[in-house]
Amino acid sequence: MESLISNLAIWALPVLLAITLHEAAHGYVARYFGDPTADRAGRITLNPLRHIDPVGTLLVPAGILGLSVLFGGGGILFGWAKPVPVDFGRLRRPKADMLWVAAAGPGANLLMAIGWALLFKLAISSPQGAFTIPMMKMADAGMQINGVLMLLNLLPIPPLDGGRIAVSLLPGRLAWHFSRIEPFGFPILLLLLFSGLLGAILGPMLAMFRFFLALIFGN
Repeated sequence: MESLISNLAIWALPVLLAITLHEAAHGYVARYFGDPTADRAGRITLNPLRHIDPVGTLLVPAGILGLSVLFGGGGILFGWAKPVPVDFGRLRRPKADMLWVAAAGPGANLLMAIGWALLFKLAISSPQGAFTIPMMKMADAGMQINGVLMLLNLLPIPPLDGGRIAVSLLPGRLAWHFSRIEPFGFPILLLLLFSGLLGAILGPMLAMFRFFLALIFGN
């Protein structure tokens, strides 16, 4: 129980920031390109309470952490927030601007991963103190969860961000056919998750991402 509580304390802030800022970034960029829907709904905010999904933001990550502590091993930690409402039809150039709105979420995760990498480097180079190890563990968790969310959302499966990016880049008729996969996107994702294929896909990508962070920041 003590191990579970300490893990939750280390992961809580990185998970909340990673999930909520991902969603807020979508809303901010949508507003920039002409759609005020998220802004009017009060979703362009750093207040995590406006973005929290009780299941995706709290129960699922806590459950994965709990299973990891109880049974050992390390499943890929992930979660989700309440999706920010975006009316793509209100964007100034709906098909072209969709790319930037979709890319904003993974882009925010990339920036946060870099920020946590810098904090990790700061913790390593600081004199040993009571908060040094917890800071390193939290920074490591921040790099991990942001890497997972960035890479997961870049998978080309509508309605994930990567699917919307693909729709934006594909020629008109092909984009329309590809967008019709969206109602089946979540079942496809669940199938990949429970078959183990999602971990097999994301695992090597995440390891490469962490390698590049370590290479760039010397962590």
